[in-house]
Formats: sequence, C-alpha cells, structure tokens
Amino acid sequence: MKELAGRLTALDPDAGAAVRVIAYFDRLAETRAGLETLVRGAAVLAGVPARLVDADRRVHVRVEPDGTRQESGTAPDPAWPSVALMPGGAPALWLERAEQAEPSVVDAVILERAAGVIRLVLDRTRGKAPADDPALVETVLDATATESARLHAARRLGLDTAAPARVLAPSDGRPRIVAAQSAAELPVGRVGVGPAVPVLDLPRSWSEARVALRFTAEGTTQDPGPRVVHAAELGGIALLADLVTPGAEPPPDVQALEAAASATPWLLGTLHAVAGTASLRAAAVEINVHHSTLQERLTQAEHLLGWPLRTPQGRFRLGLALAMRHLTRC
Repeated sequence: MKELAGRLTALDPDAGAAVRVIAYFDRLAETRAGLETLVRGAAVLAGVPARLVDADRRVHVRVEPDGTRQESGTAPDPAWPSVALMPGGAPALWLERAEQAEPSVVDAVILERAAGVIRLVLDRTRGKAPADDPALVETVLDATATESARLHAARRLGLDTAAPARVLAPSDGRPRIVAAQSAAELPVGRVGVGPAVPVLDLPRSWSEARVALRFTAEGTTQDPGPRVVHAAELGGIALLADLVTPGAEPPPDVQALEAAASATPWLLGTLHAVAGTASLRAAAVEINVHHSTLQERLTQAEHLLGWPLRTPQGRFRLGLALAMRHLTRC
C-alpha cells in the first residue's frame, strides 16, 4: 500500500493522499481503536478540528489537530465538510474547515473512512441507537419509582448515568431526554427546556421543563414571544406558574391586554417588543416602525390598558402581564 501511495502521489497528489488515508483507517480498524482515537486521526490528517456527535447514543467527541481533546460550546457549522454515520441520517462527523470553493477529495475520503470505522465501533460497543421507549422514559421521570428502577431504565435508554442530562417538554409530543451537551435538534413547535441535572434528578428537570413550556409562545403577531424557553433562565418569574391557573379567570391586567388586543391588531407585537428590549428605540427597530410611530402607539396602548408603559414600573407591570397571559392559556 505504501508503494502504491508513492506511485500515485507522483501522478496525482490527491489520489496518493487518499490511499494513505484509507490505509491509516484500515490499520486503526484492525487494532480495534476507540472513538477518540478515530476522531483524533481525522483531525490530524485533515489539519483541522474533527467532531463526532451521535445524539441518540449520547456520544460527543471533539479533537484538535494537535491531537488534544477539547470541547466546544458552539453548534456545528452546516458549511463544514461532514458525513452521516448511516445512509439518509443527519451529519454526525465534521471537519471544522471554513467553506471552500471546491470540496477537498482528501477531506471526503477522511470523512467516509473514519465514519465507516466509527459506525462499526459504535455498533460493537454501544449497540444500535436506542429508541426512546415511552415506558422507559416514564420510569426515568417518575419521582416515585425507586432509584434502581430509574437507573436501569436510564441505561436501557442509552443514557450515561454518570453525566448530566435534561428533559425537553414539547407542546405536542411526549418528553424527550437528552444529554446536557447534546447537539440534537429541538422538536418543532413550542418547547420547554429543563435544567441539566444528574440522571436521578431528571423528574425535577421534567417538572421545570413543563413550567418553562407554559411561558412559551407561538411567535406570531397575535401570540408574540419565544417558542423555546429554558427553565434555568426564568429565575423567580417561574413562581408565577403557581399563581396563575390555566382555564381560570385571567388576572385583571391580562383581561385588559386581551380587550385592547381585540381592538388593536398591532398591540401585542408592539408591547412584546417594548417589554423585551433595552430601549424604546430598540423596540422600534425590532418591529420596524419609526420611533415617533412607536410613541403614538404607546400613547394609545396606555389609554387602552390604563397604566403607563414608559416608566420602569410600567414596563415591569407589562412584562408580568404578558407572562401571565401565556400562563392562562396552557
């Protein structure tokens, strides 16, 4: 193989390099190398960081081109060269190379050969990607179940019981448990995200994720607000969830909001911008209106609501009213 690579290099440097890559990963496969070694090989050969993320198996490995393992808090860039571990699957192995005019043949060979060996290692050491069995998920999130039962269910789901995890609460689906550092995509629609906790504390993460879900919005003009809310970012405002009951008579300020919104289509979007930005000028930019137009809208909104919106106290009251509006509906 070495002689063939040398001859090919004289004719075509890329072809020679590709043959050396194939031989390199074949040797790693023969020695039953582990995941970190394989990702390190991809990084060293490519000269850029390599990253492996298999959310289903809770695997996340990132190695610098000097061979050192180093995590990154940023999500993979879609422009990076990448490959899926299974046909039709999502990208799972990346080379963190800036976008190039033309894809590199050598990068493609590195990714394909590395992914092939990584897939074999994962199947051998961790089995097929676990399905989120609803019964197992329910057991893990049941605070009344014994610790041994919850740990057993967590292992069956493929969770690393020594690493933190969190629970996602989608608005139209069953709970999902993901590793704290997972790069898995969030479910479509409104989602409450629970805090990262030890596996045995996941019932608490599930409870807080459901509270966070109540603070989400559709993100439309008639339901402005974030579609994804992290429980860890709510702080003391989460206490409102205990005071506002869905289906009960809304608090007076929420009733005032609803009445004003029914007569003024732009009102909710405008007030959300005012409550969620640092200044009125920033709010005007967010909703794409002139500063004077925003002032006119606020004058009308103050008349409809019955309290000032351009004072710190008034904006605080507005923020509470908008939050309580979400809580009354879900």
